[in-house]
Amino acid sequence: MSLFLLNILLAIAWAALTGKFEPINLAFGLGLGFAVLWFITPNRHLNSYFVRSLRVIEFIFFFIFEIIKANLRLAITVLSPHMKLRPAVVAFPLSLKTEAGIIFLANLITLTPGTLSLDISGDRQVLFIHTIFLENPEKFRLQIRQGFERRVKEILES
Repeated sequence: MSLFLLNILLAIAWAALTGKFEPINLAFGLGLGFAVLWFITPNRHLNSYFVRSLRVIEFIFFFIFEIIKANLRLAITVLSPHMKLRPAVVAFPLSLKTEAGIIFLANLITLTPGTLSLDISGDRQVLFIHTIFLENPEKFRLQIRQGFERRVKEILES
């Protein structure tokens, strides 16, 4: 039985024992089940379930931080007397290979205020991104590559 399925069963068992099948209680049961599985599994640092789960948790915190940062930057720009907008379309060469990875990256970019995924080339090698704050195209590509794309690759393609 996979550890993910076992973790879900432990969360359901927790909800059944407490008698509350509310989302917050199921989430707590999922976390509790993860902790139990962490302690009873040998070689947990080699197990892909634990590695990927920790990467997903790290990604969630990274994405929340990026959303807050982009919102603050956009709010400051909108509220300033002289908006310093530098809109541009940037061609971003993709290193992701799976359809799911490319779509997930495009959606993450669109969810971040100030950026919008416009199109993906026919050969799935380039993602076209519109941004309203372009100072240096290479720096922008590097931020996407080291931030979003690297983490998406670690979660979905490793």
